[in-house]
Amino acid sequence: MSFHYPPRNPSLSPQPPLENNSWRASRSPGPKLGGYGLSQSAGVSNNLTTFFGDGRTLPMYKDKPYFAPRRTGPKVRQRRVLYGGLCLFFLVSLWYYMSGSWGKPEIKTSESQKGEELWAWVQSLDKEPAYNGEELKGIDWAARREKVRDAFIVSWDDYAKNGWGLDQYRPAAKDGKNMVEGGLGWIIVDALDTMIMMNLTSRVQHARDWIQHSLQYNQDHDVSTFETTIRMLGGLLSAHYLSTTYTDLAPVSGDEDLYIEKATDLAERLSGAFESSSGVPFASINLKKSEGIPAHSDNGASSTAEATTVQLEFKYLAKLTGEAEYWRMAEKVMEVVDRSKMEDGLVPIYIYPDTGKFRGKNIRLGSRGDSYYEYLIKQYLQTSEQEPVYKEMWDEALIGIRKHLVAYTKRAQLAIVGERPEGLEGKLSPKMDHLVCFLPGTIALGATGGIPLSQAKKSPYWSQRHDEEILLAKELMKTCWATYLATKTGLAAEITYFKLDNPAVMMQDMYPESTLTTGNRKSEQEDLPLKSKPLYPLDDKTLNWENDLDIHMQDRHNLQRPETLESLFYMYRITGDETYRHWGWEMFKSFVRHTAIVEHDNTHADPTSDKPAEPSRPQIISFTSLNNVDVIPPTRRDNMESFWMAETLKYFYLLFSDRDFIPLEENVFNTEAHPFPRFKLGGELRTGWERKSSESESVPGSAPQEQEQAP
Repeated sequence: MSFHYPPRNPSLSPQPPLENNSWRASRSPGPKLGGYGLSQSAGVSNNLTTFFGDGRTLPMYKDKPYFAPRRTGPKVRQRRVLYGGLCLFFLVSLWYYMSGSWGKPEIKTSESQKGEELWAWVQSLDKEPAYNGEELKGIDWAARREKVRDAFIVSWDDYAKNGWGLDQYRPAAKDGKNMVEGGLGWIIVDALDTMIMMNLTSRVQHARDWIQHSLQYNQDHDVSTFETTIRMLGGLLSAHYLSTTYTDLAPVSGDEDLYIEKATDLAERLSGAFESSSGVPFASINLKKSEGIPAHSDNGASSTAEATTVQLEFKYLAKLTGEAEYWRMAEKVMEVVDRSKMEDGLVPIYIYPDTGKFRGKNIRLGSRGDSYYEYLIKQYLQTSEQEPVYKEMWDEALIGIRKHLVAYTKRAQLAIVGERPEGLEGKLSPKMDHLVCFLPGTIALGATGGIPLSQAKKSPYWSQRHDEEILLAKELMKTCWATYLATKTGLAAEITYFKLDNPAVMMQDMYPESTLTTGNRKSEQEDLPLKSKPLYPLDDKTLNWENDLDIHMQDRHNLQRPETLESLFYMYRITGDETYRHWGWEMFKSFVRHTAIVEHDNTHADPTSDKPAEPSRPQIISFTSLNNVDVIPPTRRDNMESFWMAETLKYFYLLFSDRDFIPLEENVFNTEAHPFPRFKLGGELRTGWERKSSESESVPGSAPQEQEQAP
């Protein structure tokens, strides 16, 4: 690692001492996954009294000798239900359903006023000047955070009223559909931890009741392994974590085991996706049969990003349950990927589950490539820097990105991350998906580990390479922000192309004295200056930076994506620069202005009165994705993505919150913005593989790796 980060893991409530293993459920013997025998002994033989050691920082779920995680998957199914108990359950269930407790949550009339207030606020925005690059003081960020909360309430209440329980929702049509029969809780589970953070207690209670009584995962249907893991498994685990750790946020009644039991049931079913010849998960999984299904396209290859973006979830579940098999099958994927042919730490975007070999040479950090890199550094941080193998892989990948993918635009020298469709020896494509905008924040997170930059720079391990990484993060953040400024709505398109010189100016050309070519050296403790040209003032047309951007007609849609905002959140938390908050505020205003669905409320009219009816009151009822962000008014798609409430509004809320609210030093966010705690290794939960390449020379420009010792 580059330097030590302070151990600030959350202190969870003490639990009764562990007694023995008798309460642990045994897992049935099954196929071995990629060399790891996931048999009964994998999880049950663990000595719980020594599992955490003296430095235990996270309680195993559950410290109850009578509790055993329920095995409801197809391979182990027990049918011991007493007839009388079943009848009683049916009667109680019928009464509960008739009483409305399982149905749609009741929306209080007073909450409909939020839409009117939000619309009135939008009308006042014309009086608020747009941010123009100048320092602003006296901003009430708490009030701005409340506006985000209002937008969430409006979105949630409309969904609850018109689409409750549905996986997909069309707010203009007020309808939707389920992805599979019975639904997967796609919207409810994904948004649950956002509601907890926002302290929306009654709504959390309604969602929790639905999860308890209506949510199940035994559908005889295939679903995406990756999406189900990051959204559903991640959402349940995060809800468990927040509700048991931050107990002052949205406290509700009910069994605290609910979320983790649902998560364990789902994980058992998802585990069948990993039963490939190599251990690389299949793209899809049949939940009822727990059988993996190869992709219907790409010759059955899985997306590399999707196969390597399930590790945080399964590792945290392993820590909670003590089931080491979850850990082993998730980390096995990383070993397979690392031992396949990589160049400079960069991976093609497809991988075959049967062989573990890559398909094609296409390298990019957009779709199907992005979160592989994100989870390298986040796995390292999740386990409190005790797995340096992932930090080493991240360092190699970042150097490869800087060497092969970072280029600079023709006029304004904006930094971009291009694509290499034909491999590293092929031509650079100046194309950036909006998805790539996760990268600035992730680079900053990797450089400091989440602690403030001013504190990180005091470390003896801080070097010139770290300064360059922070500079690159700032430059890429500026480019991502430029994609918002470049459209008429102030919202970024799904894909942006950039105009480069021929040949393209690469990072080695722009910074010939960087550590890419000269090797690492001691930091001068000074901020490196940006070389890109200014974006402000906006009314200065001589800057001409907009001519570097080329948005194709078919790419002008906006899906309410969170990636730029996610990076703004990290950049503000790490650098302390309030510029990133101002950019976020401008983004929020654009979302509310242009994605809002407005209706007129006639409920105030009195049909018995002879007086002329008062004019109907416009109100915002929800928000939707857009077809074209470069026309006003923009054309709608009539679809509210689940990540609008799970990620985008959550990151707005966190950006405008105090820095110590869900602090980065204690948490790691999965790729769907679900926070998990950092924890330490112990017992069978340890890195079970070593890199073959570890015998070679270390990464150029890297500080010596040093293992942090557990207390």
